[in-house]
Amino acid sequence: MKTVGIGAGPAGLYFAILMKLQDPGNDVTLLERHTSGVTRGFGVTLSADLLRQLHREDPVSARQIEQASFHCSGQVVDVEGVRVRTTEGAGYAITRHRLLSILASRAEELGVRMEFGREVSGLAQLPASDLTVIGDGANSRTRQEAGVFQTRVRVSRNKVIWLRADKEFPEFTFAFAHTSNGWLWAAACGNGEGTSTFNVECSAATWAGLGFDAVPVRDCLKRLQEIFERQLGGQRLFAQEYGSEQARWLSVSTVTNQSWHHGSMVLAGDAAHATHFSIGSGTTLAIEDAIALAGSLRQHEELGQALAAYERQRQAALAPRQADARFSSRWLENVPRYISLPPHQFARLMWARRSPLVARLPPRVSYLLLRANDLRRLPRSGSSLTNSLTGWLRHS
Repeated sequence: MKTVGIGAGPAGLYFAILMKLQDPGNDVTLLERHTSGVTRGFGVTLSADLLRQLHREDPVSARQIEQASFHCSGQVVDVEGVRVRTTEGAGYAITRHRLLSILASRAEELGVRMEFGREVSGLAQLPASDLTVIGDGANSRTRQEAGVFQTRVRVSRNKVIWLRADKEFPEFTFAFAHTSNGWLWAAACGNGEGTSTFNVECSAATWAGLGFDAVPVRDCLKRLQEIFERQLGGQRLFAQEYGSEQARWLSVSTVTNQSWHHGSMVLAGDAAHATHFSIGSGTTLAIEDAIALAGSLRQHEELGQALAAYERQRQAALAPRQADARFSSRWLENVPRYISLPPHQFARLMWARRSPLVARLPPRVSYLLLRANDLRRLPRSGSSLTNSLTGWLRHS
């Protein structure tokens, strides 16, 4: 099979690796608009489940990824210096640059052609192939030009910026800091290189009230270092630059597509589904797409059947995690609703933010239910009371 992949992100790279492992005769080319070594973002998180899948699919790259990953031992919610810990939610993190470097080296070793700095501005520019894998991100130009996937985009009300901190946080840390213009919060996680990803989020009103809409990013960084001085311990924050394009404040987009394939074109990764970053699953979901797509092509001789089976499988698997991301995003858009609770109660609701019950019930009622019933797991519980409450709230 001759395959062309648009985008050399986790989905495109891992799919290319699997296709060459399945049959070295497969002709696989990846087209990436950035030059080699250039990528957006500082770090990504990986679940233990994903690492096990990687070891099953390709032990060679899996060992390298695991060795380069940083183990985060749990989670911390820090509200103005009051820290609440849990050992749940442990996982792994790795710099995005290191992950992509490992996957790109493995792909090239297996015979995948990598064309970096190759801008695809239109479908007519694509080389002839049996299959085109569209994996060029949430704002995929190729997907938009095709216009056949029934794409829907929801934009978060909050503002967020991706930064790097010169400090390695040993746990997934969610730090909330108050200013005269409202609350800001950071999601920080070490990445194994002595630094951490440090994503800062706030409401649009707080962002504008602090003047972040009117000053350069470098001035924002100085203010953010002051606001999070306690958590940073005096260390600095850095914004990434991509050539002439500097990191900036964004409103996060959630992307869904009614259809994932059309003819010989198929979507993967963020081009197919961009979920809110607060559940930390973007890279995991992208690689799982690659595994499912390669597996479906192996199981079905006819391309249309393979792509349809892949679409069904992944849309079903994604549904609960997309719901998690939706509720998590909405919870963070409503932080003032919960932040007046005592820190340990607030932290409990923070960890339960994926639950539809927490979104609908008064915060103190939610906390009492969590204390009594461990509400974080109720949407998947077998209890009839839980199922009836959850079902009613999801459809009310």
